[in-house]
Amino acid sequence: MKTIEEIKLQAELPVLVTDEQGLIIYANEPFRAVFGWDDDEVLGQTLEVIIPRSFHDSHHLGFSRFAMTEQSKVLNHPLKLKAVKKDGTEIEAEHFITAEKLAGNWFFAAILRPLDA
Repeated sequence: MKTIEEIKLQAELPVLVTDEQGLIIYANEPFRAVFGWDDDEVLGQTLEVIIPRSFHDSHHLGFSRFAMTEQSKVLNHPLKLKAVKKDGTEIEAEHFITAEKLAGNWFFAAILRPLDA
C-alpha cells in the first residue's frame, strides 16, 4: 500500500488529498488540468465539490461509518465512479482511495484516473 506522500508523486494522474473532515488540502496539476479547478477554488472545500449530488448521502454515510469503525470497503482497490468537473459536467473515473493515520488524524488520498475525459 502506498503512503499519501507516495501518491502525491503520481505526476501524470489527478490526485486529491483530504483531511479527516473531508476538506481538500492538496490537488496536483493533473487534477487542475482535467477537472478545471484552481487551487483557490478547491482547497479548503469539502470533497462534495467533486462528488455528484446524487452520491452525497452515500458519501456521508460511508465517511461516518469509517470515522466510527476505522474500517472501509472502498479503500485500496479501484472503484469506477463519477466525478464533477468545475463546469458541472460529470466524468467517469477510476478512483483509487487510501487512508493514512498521521499524528492521530486520518488523511485520505485519491488517484482519479479519467476514463472518458
